[in-house]
Amino acid sequence: MNYRHAFHAGGFADVIKHLVLVRILTHLREKEAPFRVIDSHAGAGLYDLQGDEATRSGEWTTGIARIMQARFTESTVPLVEPYLEIVRSFNKPRELKVYPGSPLIARRLMRPQDRMVACEVEPNARKHLISSLRRDKQARIVDLDGWVGLPAFVPPNERRGVVLIDPPFEKKDEFERMAYGFDEAFAKWATGIYVMWYPVKSRRATDALAQHVAATVAAAAAPGKVLRLEFSVAPQTPEGGLTSTGLLIVNPPWKLAADLKAILPELEKPLGLGGAGRFRLETAKA
Repeated sequence: MNYRHAFHAGGFADVIKHLVLVRILTHLREKEAPFRVIDSHAGAGLYDLQGDEATRSGEWTTGIARIMQARFTESTVPLVEPYLEIVRSFNKPRELKVYPGSPLIARRLMRPQDRMVACEVEPNARKHLISSLRRDKQARIVDLDGWVGLPAFVPPNERRGVVLIDPPFEKKDEFERMAYGFDEAFAKWATGIYVMWYPVKSRRATDALAQHVAATVAAAAAPGKVLRLEFSVAPQTPEGGLTSTGLLIVNPPWKLAADLKAILPELEKPLGLGGAGRFRLETAKA
């Protein structure tokens, strides 16, 4: 497996992940107290949709391109529009040539009192991310492996915030590394919001991760909640392309589940390939 950000920029998995991230940050902004964003595998920041990687996969054409043209119900528009407006802000009117990654999306929603730390070890990606956030005093970019950074940067001084764990899944043990990395961070900061992205390729691996995370949270002194969201655009094929994406959201804002129940049904048709997509949204159990 290899899910480097550049190859999948603007694809359906990014749409789902970034809609969730925007909703979480929007809810954090409702209180004046500052928050911290910690991105463990940050990527390059801004992706050229006409570039080699994005062109080879073409995923953005059936992802963000479709969502930009989709029509949402009147009640859902306010939930989706903040995300779409951020994407538009990086492009000229009526054009879609670049797509912002998680650090730049989060940065647009940060207030003067908020801070971000982004880990990225791949030299070229880190160079581009530094260029995108040059001289930004609220965003710190570190040349540090995300699995090392997770326990190193929690708990933050702000005491509120979100940790995005979004590795490239280049190694076979990435699910185990994610479970261990989450345990390390959660042991130090049990009240933080954690968003863990994963590709849905093996039901055994995804179920094991969800059960492990739910058990870790349930064993905490003040147990929280774990939302499990999976979205499929087509059945899995022997060729092994990415057709289903998943997120585990620990300590979600209390309004998030209701937001997603409104948004997700309206994404099934535009994101589906050869038919409507489908989703599952539930509380993960140990």
